[in-house]
Amino acid sequence: MKKVITFGEIMMRLNPEGYLRLLQAQKLEMSFAGGEANVAVSVANFGMKAAFVTKLPDNVLGRRAAMELQKYGVDTEAIVYGGERMGIYFVEKGASQRPSKVLYDRGASAIALAERPDFDWEHILEGANWFHFTGITPALSEGCAEICEDALRVCKEKHITVSCDLNFRKKLWSKEKAGEVMGRLMKYVDVCIANEADAADVFGICAGNSDISKGELDRQGYVSVAQQLVERFGIKSVAITLRKSISASINHWGGLLYTGGEAFFSPEYMIQIVDRVGGGDSFAGALIYALNSGYEPQKAVNFAAAASCLKHTMEYDFNLSTLEEVNSLMQGNASGRVQR
Repeated sequence: MKKVITFGEIMMRLNPEGYLRLLQAQKLEMSFAGGEANVAVSVANFGMKAAFVTKLPDNVLGRRAAMELQKYGVDTEAIVYGGERMGIYFVEKGASQRPSKVLYDRGASAIALAERPDFDWEHILEGANWFHFTGITPALSEGCAEICEDALRVCKEKHITVSCDLNFRKKLWSKEKAGEVMGRLMKYVDVCIANEADAADVFGICAGNSDISKGELDRQGYVSVAQQLVERFGIKSVAITLRKSISASINHWGGLLYTGGEAFFSPEYMIQIVDRVGGGDSFAGALIYALNSGYEPQKAVNFAAAASCLKHTMEYDFNLSTLEEVNSLMQGNASGRVQR
């Protein structure tokens, strides 16, 4: 049986209704999300067993976050309870030329203060064949970086496939620190996932003539990025999301999967964005599902791009598109006509 374990932080998300700014808001909508939690929901939503591991405060908010994951079929048995608080982030959705903004309040969260004895990885990883984490988790604290490495060592012993989304967050650590820690962890990684800036920020590997601020992407430059990551760290496969931001409301979206010395590009989609937060995580979750299901490289990247395209049309972070919807889009049914 295929089973995916993800490890990281889940937070409470608060956002104004619609496109109101925080300065205008009279009330805030509550949801829960985090990079690895978003991936677990995607995997479970497609019908594969998924579990999420973290540490949450033993209070009503911690239990509520776990209930949200359980609602979508994610196993939460390995969540540890303790600590004082869970992280919070505020989202202000952008439109047209006004970008979306995210404000974090995650200091001293339960997972950031977690300790290595909190997690029995031998037990947690029993029966799993895939483990996923992001560069956000080891950035939370020295302790989280050590906990990640503990998990990765057990994965190597058990021959569990490891994927990592680089997900550099400048508000959590410096590029130098990220390069040092992630460079140490990458020796355990089989599948590396990144966006147009992560490889440059973390490892100084740039994509040729691309200019992400102008929405200009050099496809061959990204192939070079993938090749360099493979050569430097011995990674088996590299996936890169390709986003052309026309505005906060309109993006062109696709993906690249580099594996076996060959590059596979997905079709490119033009998206009228409803909510782009969690878009990269939906690509990662769909790619993990596809590769863990034995999809060939071209089909896998096509599936990941189509699934994450659909996520951009949904409120909040979780991707709740179905296999039927993703397969329909992959087959070219992109008109958005009403289905009856």
